[in-house]
Amino acid sequence: MRVRTFMAGLATMAVLTGCGGLEAQSTSPETAKPDSASVTEARQKLAKLAVKGRAPKTGFDRDEFGPAWSDVDHNGCDTRNDILKRDLENEKFKAGTHDCIVLSGTLDDPYSGKTISFKRGQDTSTEVQIDHLIPLSDAWQKGAQQWSATKRKEFANDPLNLMAVDGPLNGQKSDSDAATWLPPRKQYRCAYIARQIDVKAKYEVWLTSAEKDAMETILDGC
Repeated sequence: MRVRTFMAGLATMAVLTGCGGLEAQSTSPETAKPDSASVTEARQKLAKLAVKGRAPKTGFDRDEFGPAWSDVDHNGCDTRNDILKRDLENEKFKAGTHDCIVLSGTLDDPYSGKTISFKRGQDTSTEVQIDHLIPLSDAWQKGAQQWSATKRKEFANDPLNLMAVDGPLNGQKSDSDAATWLPPRKQYRCAYIARQIDVKAKYEVWLTSAEKDAMETILDGC
């Protein structure tokens, strides 16, 4: 069984490696609250983020962030399958795909705490979806309109900003930020907010004042 670590309840900065494939820490419903040092670090990063109003959504299109699930790390697997492979347990792969196409597995969903059985298929694949912690359309309204196409593609495929989660909850979240949606599983909210802050800090995505207030409220309870 793959050994998974989650340091102090937070996901650390993930990177795409040129030949080694996708490397990123995954999450677990058993995640404990972050320690005080991790919360302090999140607060420090949050304090440095710009606070502005939300820009118009004019011009947003998924294609502005490149083809969906590109193989940006050139490991032969698309990003969706990379994340499924990272976040699921007991995976089974399609024969002849060099362990790229995930056919089935088990997800310990961080958003709900449920254990979800994933099975690839027209009627079943959507039960587990890949969430952008910072939604693409939300990022578009908070700085991404001015980014290069290369940066937007990197953002859309960065494992730091991606997580396999319960499909219906991902649909419920849609393009919401922290001011309007939080995981129903309260024990995960500290880690969720800290990871959102990590993504925003990495890409210099700004915050609305309501979003910052919501993040500070969550961190106060960590």
